[in-house]
Amino acid sequence: MRGRTKKQASMLAFIDPETLIPSDRPLRTIKRFADAALQELSPLFDGMYAADGQGRASIPPERLLKASLLISLYAVRSERAFCEELTFHLLFRWFLDMDMLEPSFDHSTFSKNRARLLRHRVSRESFDAVVLQADRLHLLSDEHFSVDGTLIDAAAILKSFRPKDEPPPPKRPDGGSPSHRWVDFHGQKRSNATHESTTDPDARLCRKGPGKEAPQLHGPGAALRTPRLKVYLSGQCPNCSEARRLADVVALQYPCVIVQVVDLDAEQTPLPEIIVAVPTYVLDGRVISRNWVKVRRFGSSSACR
Repeated sequence: MRGRTKKQASMLAFIDPETLIPSDRPLRTIKRFADAALQELSPLFDGMYAADGQGRASIPPERLLKASLLISLYAVRSERAFCEELTFHLLFRWFLDMDMLEPSFDHSTFSKNRARLLRHRVSRESFDAVVLQADRLHLLSDEHFSVDGTLIDAAAILKSFRPKDEPPPPKRPDGGSPSHRWVDFHGQKRSNATHESTTDPDARLCRKGPGKEAPQLHGPGAALRTPRLKVYLSGQCPNCSEARRLADVVALQYPCVIVQVVDLDAEQTPLPEIIVAVPTYVLDGRVISRNWVKVRRFGSSSACR
């Protein structure tokens, strides 16, 4: 029998959000760690706010910190968008211990209260508490690993990059934000030396490929995250001249990629175990093919301009 859509909505329903969230949902484990860490910070929260019964109650600091965690995990574009989505997002409400009838946060109040926590470095205390829990469960390791931070998108868009000496824009007649205006930057030469993002000063213009400039995070530790390409050659190899030419092309088009040509006939260094033939291309310790170098052109390595 064909099912029919019921136009009459249920006027009364008893629903426990806890039963709707799958038991294997990764957010359950995150919630358990976050709640335990915030419980340890309860005395710190008491010292930040007035005593109970004095003044109007604020947004619970536990919810503010867990909301910040949701914004990061689900890449919510803004605090305003998060407050709008919280109105109907059942998973978010369950994570924040909100019932179905409780209204969402006002975005301006949410932003001000969240900034207050950041001034008191509470987010750092919360992070340290989570790390301590992980250490107790032997989930940490002192083994060194590197992360290419240049692949992390910054909280900025291309039109937010304005000249550093540009005066503040005038207020819009409609009362909107001055930064939300039409910007035609095509044909302009922009660099990190002359331009800066108005929304994320730490963002840097990086080049993902020819004509593919994008704002990405490129902080002070960029030297530790710089891609390194080693090309192993030999004078007796007939194809090594093409490999040397490719190395020159990469060094010219991607200045932030450190290119090193290793001549196995001249170098006195021991031969790495991963080198079984020449030419061999090694990017950050990983052997790559010649087609990777020719076709992909380091599109994922974000060489900086």
